[in-house]
Amino acid sequence: MNIIKVTNQQTGEVLTDVQLANTAPLRMRGLLGSKPLTMQQGLLIIPCNSVHTFGMSYSIDVVYLNKKNQVVKIIEALKPTRISGCLTASKVLEIAAGSAEKNKIRKGDILSW
Repeated sequence: MNIIKVTNQQTGEVLTDVQLANTAPLRMRGLLGSKPLTMQQGLLIIPCNSVHTFGMSYSIDVVYLNKKNQVVKIIEALKPTRISGCLTASKVLEIAAGSAEKNKIRKGDILSW
């Protein structure tokens, strides 16, 4: 899995340890079986417009991005055994619960990697 940096173009905040899940096997596995994320870690899933937390033992923040990498929806602290989606999204950034607020990610921001 590739490790990338994700930068918020509006604030300059950077997530330094984001895994890129851009193949079917990587997207299907997602964060299942992983340890809880730190505030600098995440998983960028491409393409994607919905996620689930079945089989996970911790909550995550879910950041939905459109084709222009603009944040269109943020779900904070999605608990285990839940489902979330966004029809206008084409990518999803899964990050540690509380990380969206800590890293100042807001609806309308543009993220780059």
